[in-house]
Amino acid sequence: MASTADIRNGVVLNIDGQLWNVVEFQHVKPGKGGAFVRTKLKNVVTGKVVDKTYNAGAKVDIENVDRRDYQYLYRDGDDFVFMDTTDYEQITVPASVVGDAANFLLENQTATIALNNGNPLYVELPASVVMEITYTEPGLQGDRSNAGTKPATIETGYQIQVPLFVGQGTKVKVDTRTGDYLGRVND
Repeated sequence: MASTADIRNGVVLNIDGQLWNVVEFQHVKPGKGGAFVRTKLKNVVTGKVVDKTYNAGAKVDIENVDRRDYQYLYRDGDDFVFMDTTDYEQITVPASVVGDAANFLLENQTATIALNNGNPLYVELPASVVMEITYTEPGLQGDRSNAGTKPATIETGYQIQVPLFVGQGTKVKVDTRTGDYLGRVND
């Protein structure tokens, strides 16, 4: 068991059987009364953010979470197969853990997977990825009914909004957190 003195940003706490990542912490020593630690915690699985306060010296349960880079290999039904680039060991991650990251996963792409006791917790992609537009309607000059954007399908089958001038076969940079178009990429 650790104490509140061991709380740092990025540490994962086990609270009532759920894993919470410390986003922010602050040791507070008021003029009157005992010191305490104010934390902002994010649920590792659901993403819910809560504030929690601990008395100084209180015992907390710190979990060991291993974050490693894996290479995405292929999809096997509802599961995704990744390979550890250091020892070439493969792991299978269920679609529920991969979540929205599946919209931007291409074969041989590197992703960070957080593991706790060998169980995958979440898959984290880089902030942006380069994708090719596989299908989009030609944009008509003067068509401004939708703020100068049109739907386009990227390599993974996911649909994003792009400016009218972007055509089929164009490589674009896409934000993996929001799915927003960030710009064209020149080879």
